[in-house]
Amino acid sequence: MAMSISTLASSFSSLSFSSQVSQKPYSISLAPSSKSLQFSKTKPQSLTVLATAAAEPLTADLETSNIEKYVKSRLPGGFAAQTLIGTGRRKCAIARVVIQEGTGKFIINYRDAKEYLQGNPLWLQYIKVPLATLGYETSYDVFVKAHGGGLSGQAQAISLGIARALLKVSEDHRKPLRKEGLLTRDARTVERKKAGLHKARKAPQFSKR
Repeated sequence: MAMSISTLASSFSSLSFSSQVSQKPYSISLAPSSKSLQFSKTKPQSLTVLATAAAEPLTADLETSNIEKYVKSRLPGGFAAQTLIGTGRRKCAIARVVIQEGTGKFIINYRDAKEYLQGNPLWLQYIKVPLATLGYETSYDVFVKAHGGGLSGQAQAISLGIARALLKVSEDHRKPLRKEGLLTRDARTVERKKAGLHKARKAPQFSKR
């Protein structure tokens, strides 16, 4: 026991304490042995979080603003100041259509027609039928302001508006357009709800007893 205490005393007498502020603020090293024990106090690493905004909405806004500038450059004075204009209606949808000589572009509410109509082939066919009937698919650019109703009603309203605008180009277009039924206003709308009924005609369940 005495031997072990003397050994420990000799080892502790050889301990050296050093304080370094720059790199190792608090360190303890054991001189005689090859192994060294070091206790260091270091600053914890800081966690950095970088948040980046999504690029798609910004790009879409830029494209919309560019198309809006393009439409305003093509239609000085706005839609009302144009001569080749037609108004189409279907259900609750109303579309104001302006046609100009061009390459066959379709712009609806400052957006490309395929994007606006969600790529639906039937709705895209509705708006192309009047020009295709007269063979003008790549001869006119179409600019549309549409509101009300759904996309299906707006597409059919645009078709009627294009057909009416083509009549202002030449009265000779009336016969082929009339033959295809493109100048007929479809008057079918949703029937109004009645008092005491669930819908226009759907009545509550009747029980006699």
